Amino acid sequence: MGAVVDLFSWIALRAVDGVGPVLFRRLLERFETPAAVLSAVPSALGAVRGVTPQIVAAIAAAECRRFAEAECRRIEQAGVRLLTFLDGDYPRRLFEIGDPPPLLYLRGIVPAWDPAVAVVGARRATRDGLKNAERLASELSAAGVIVVSGLARGIDTAAHRGALVDGGKTVAVLGCGLDVDYPPENRQLAEQISRSGCILSEFPLGTQPLAEHFPRRNRIISGLCRGVLVVEAVEKSGSLITARYALDQGREVLAIPGPISSPACRGSNRLIKEGAQLVDCVSDILDACRISLHRQNLPLFEQQSARPRHDLTPREAAVYELIAQGPRHLDEITQALELTAGEVSAMVLGLELKGLLQQLPGSYYSLP
Repeated sequence: MGAVVDLFSWIALRAVDGVGPVLFRRLLERFETPAAVLSAVPSALGAVRGVTPQIVAAIAAAECRRFAEAECRRIEQAGVRLLTFLDGDYPRRLFEIGDPPPLLYLRGIVPAWDPAVAVVGARRATRDGLKNAERLASELSAAGVIVVSGLARGIDTAAHRGALVDGGKTVAVLGCGLDVDYPPENRQLAEQISRSGCILSEFPLGTQPLAEHFPRRNRIISGLCRGVLVVEAVEKSGSLITARYALDQGREVLAIPGPISSPACRGSNRLIKEGAQLVDCVSDILDACRISLHRQNLPLFEQQSARPRHDLTPREAAVYELIAQGPRHLDEITQALELTAGEVSAMVLGLELKGLLQQLPGSYYSLP
């Protein structure tokens, strides 16, 4: 029963209008659990940076709780799993993106998450583009790499299909609810992915594929990966948005060159002119993303018991997220999180013991 109540609280707090990923995390740093946030007095809520009177009123209102009750029933009926960013199975690379989603809906098998490479591109792709996406995705999968894409028409579909060849695995990140078939012709492909890999979304069940959802989806695609390969992209395409997120997140950006006369390749060719690595074979991708071939025999999707779990407390998650964006001095961590030196020292030690951080000379800390 406790797990159900906790799930309810996470969903209810995330449903509050105005509580995005950053404020959600900040509230948990202050109150420790979503349930404590929902029951907090207005004065305590108002003392948290970014919490407006409107948000205080929305937290107290019944609407978010009614939504959470219905969503818990839908989750149970749909057979999906909810990962919170404190869960040991949550993808740690998302802590590097600055606004990791507090909740991820997942259908399928929880992956080992790394190494992963995104393969994205035009919806109206050329025949050569589709062939290149499928071939490279298949070769990446054979080399022990998780292929991540967005289940869209065109290049995304070809990438997923290529990764599934010979029993390979892939992750699809959606810009809608997991129970929404979009695009409808990929319903069977989504089912195939979830049988051997997984599909993900940060959006509640029933969420429709609105245009504004896809940029948010794209930051997760790039955030999960070491690099993003753009196969074909027109000017001002969603794939270029994913590439920009990848640059901001410190990921590798790669692109396949195409004919200068092809409108489908203008965006991807421009990426190369602006510094993206030109790719014509899978070894280019592996080298750029620092992926060793000796990993090729490792299972990409392991059972939960086959790897160590590292569940985090809200404050440990805040420390980890800060350090995931670059090495930090102990004093800098203390100041950024508005905690005492003793509290930060204890959390850093705990993360070290879990193998999630390492101490550098001069009281600096980084990821291992």
